[in-house]
Amino acid sequence: MSHPPSPSYIPPRPTPHHRFLLRLPPWKGAKLIPLAISISVGLIFRFAVPKPHQVSNKAWQLLSIFLTTLTGLILAPLPIGAWAFVCLTLTVITKTLTFAAAFSAFTNEVIWLIVVSFFFSRGFVKTGLGDRIALYFVRWLGKSTIGLAYGLVLSEVLISPAMPSTTARAGGIFLPIIKSLSTSADSRPKDESARKLGAYLIQSQCQAASNSGNLFLTAAAQNLLCVKLAEALGVKVSNRWVTWLKAASLPAIICLLATPLILYKIFPPTTKNTPDAPAMAKRKLEQMGTVKRDEWVMVGTMLVTVALWISGEALGMASVVAAMLGLSILLLLGVLDWDDCLSEKSAWDTLAWFGVLVGMAGQLNALGIVPWMSNSVANSLKSLSLGWHTAFVILQAAYFFIHYLFASQTAHVGALYSAFLAMHLASKVPGLLAALALGYSTNLFGALTHYSSGQAAVYYGAGYVELPDVFKLGIVMALINIVIWALVGALWWKILGLY
Repeated sequence: MSHPPSPSYIPPRPTPHHRFLLRLPPWKGAKLIPLAISISVGLIFRFAVPKPHQVSNKAWQLLSIFLTTLTGLILAPLPIGAWAFVCLTLTVITKTLTFAAAFSAFTNEVIWLIVVSFFFSRGFVKTGLGDRIALYFVRWLGKSTIGLAYGLVLSEVLISPAMPSTTARAGGIFLPIIKSLSTSADSRPKDESARKLGAYLIQSQCQAASNSGNLFLTAAAQNLLCVKLAEALGVKVSNRWVTWLKAASLPAIICLLATPLILYKIFPPTTKNTPDAPAMAKRKLEQMGTVKRDEWVMVGTMLVTVALWISGEALGMASVVAAMLGLSILLLLGVLDWDDCLSEKSAWDTLAWFGVLVGMAGQLNALGIVPWMSNSVANSLKSLSLGWHTAFVILQAAYFFIHYLFASQTAHVGALYSAFLAMHLASKVPGLLAALALGYSTNLFGALTHYSSGQAAVYYGAGYVELPDVFKLGIVMALINIVIWALVGALWWKILGLY
């Protein structure tokens, strides 16, 4: 006989099914979808795209890994430095490259010039000199953001003929100023506030550097290299400095004037007007008082370094050696200490990923990928029997956009300038026109990506502009520059008698 349940009896509740499921910890590794896409691009290219018989298996395999690397840099399955290191490891594991070849670019002078430039940037910030210079800019031009952008661009134009390194100008002078201006406006890197001011000023200066480098023969080291290579192929450049300036002046000046305005429209800062900024800057300058000892040391060191950059060729001193000397002075006089250098994470991160890309690009050339591409273009043009005008346009476009495979303007010139100039001459393009146009293109693609030049790496390393924006703005501004140089340059060069 059953008894009714006790009033206090409570039947057990069924345990929900989901309580029996294994709870996995949150995934902390690479982003899986970007990782899968990046790897798939390389695998598809390696095994589904037919390999030309002129290209070795090792070269084709390296090109596929390089494409995986570039895809990952865009989609970011890992932070940029970590992803570059993983891909470099892949080249060694697959025996595509030896360990020595994979890490060969880490002794590249341009890379170390970038690293030292970051340390100069730290000196400007630590001593307050960057703030002082920035406040002067704010005082003079600070009523609007676009006024600040034009002030910085004008400053670079004035400095560039005496400072033949776009990387040194970026890291040693303008990045510290932009950082100080942005911090004063509460615009910080890797933060939503970056779009208030810093991201716009960074992109404006980075894109303008392409044309400030074009304006003067001595504004960029690769300009001198282009002229030397052209003369080696029999192209005479009389009165080099004046000839370069005359041919570049009109299109370069128009691009320099247009760049801040175009970016103001397509990549606008959220802070547009700062009417109280000049008065604020004046008050802060009064609070800072007179220039301090460390600021004077910083100024003196930069003057010495710049003087060595200007006279380096005559003295036989490379730009990176001059930069190392400047950094040594700052360390010896106590303006910077070693902890300052160690804590400059952006410098070491840039060393990692930029070294990987420069190394891969160099090995692509050494293994014959880049020469194969150049020869393919030349043979195609010959088979089509094109006139020199059409051949000029096609060769210039190929020379320009193949830079996606390069992480250095100087390396690009060394690998391709002579070959492409030879193709121009074989296609009956006037020699001086071809030589100068290729030289100007070498500067214009300097802002195409975050790895396309030393200054692009410096500005990207500041952390204000996200990687997708770098690629979008890079191609948009490249096309705008190409159109301006094609239309204005064609008319101007006709007037000058270059063709």
